[in-house]
Amino acid sequence: MKLAIMQPYYFPYLGYHQLIGAVDRFIVYDNIKYTKKGWINRNRMLRNGTDATFSLPLKSDSDSAHVRERQVADTYSADKFLAQLRGAYQKAPFFTSTIAVVERAVRTPDLNLFAFLHHSIVETSRHLDLDAEILTSSDVDINHDLQGQDKVIALCKAAGATTYVNPIGGQELYAHETFAAQGILLEFLKPTLVEYNQFGAPFVPWLSIIDVLMFNAVEDVRARFLPSYELV
Repeated sequence: MKLAIMQPYYFPYLGYHQLIGAVDRFIVYDNIKYTKKGWINRNRMLRNGTDATFSLPLKSDSDSAHVRERQVADTYSADKFLAQLRGAYQKAPFFTSTIAVVERAVRTPDLNLFAFLHHSIVETSRHLDLDAEILTSSDVDINHDLQGQDKVIALCKAAGATTYVNPIGGQELYAHETFAAQGILLEFLKPTLVEYNQFGAPFVPWLSIIDVLMFNAVEDVRARFLPSYELV
């Protein structure tokens, strides 16, 4: 059984969904510290030929609070976010089908940050027809005081994983021999850049999955984009 583990992100880029597609089970961390400068509640879309950040406003809270302890701010407006997307993508070829997916994701009544992000990940994965079982880290019976590689290995063993797949950026964090000693094969997923037409302008890579879906049929994304990676 192949397993991957990631933080939740706000409509993450293609590589996140490639990771979900590459495994049988996918664990999303909820009991992990929220980081202000990360991508947990923000991402990038295309606007006027360049990248523009969109974000999910949060209520003020302690810097040590976990993702599951944070709340979306009362100022959040699904209508405003959808209007932003309409302004940027209304002329995109697959706007109608994509905006419907986004709308289902962002109109959830649960404004707990983790619940909101988890819901959007599940909705997008369903649209992409990804089969992985999506789990929540705190529901897995381990010692959650463990850190780093030790916690990952504990989650792998508790979930019954024989292979752990991590994004390529984690090569310096995890050692093949340490996982092998626990009977787990360690692999790293390296996405291959796939360019596509963005209103005929110079290509802007690694934007939110929303951008990929606006410009490409979901069947093409499944067949051509999701498999565009190598495991090393």
